[in-house]
Amino acid sequence: MGEDIKITEDDVIDALDLFTRVPSIILRRWVSKESNIVKSFHGQFESYKNRLSDQDMVRVEMVMEMPVDEMQAILKRAYNRTGKKQLKILADPKAKPFIILNMEEGRKILFN
Repeated sequence: MGEDIKITEDDVIDALDLFTRVPSIILRRWVSKESNIVKSFHGQFESYKNRLSDQDMVRVEMVMEMPVDEMQAILKRAYNRTGKKQLKILADPKAKPFIILNMEEGRKILFN
């Protein structure tokens, strides 16, 4: 279904919108504590899911299935382009466990 769809930096940023909208100091705290924020924001994820078109769902699924190292490389490039501190925090290798945990939880909500 998603064979002809190319994932861009903007797709990754859009899929991680909840994480990039919070103040960087809060995101840094969540990352350091490896918080499961998707579980905490379950309602927002359900609402987000209900607003997506079928093609958007394919894009989100592709982002959420990509290897975290690849995702973080994209986040680093996006940070270099935008200067958005939240992207830098998520691109840091220390954020990998946080991303893995929250992507797993996000997949449960969005695709089950």
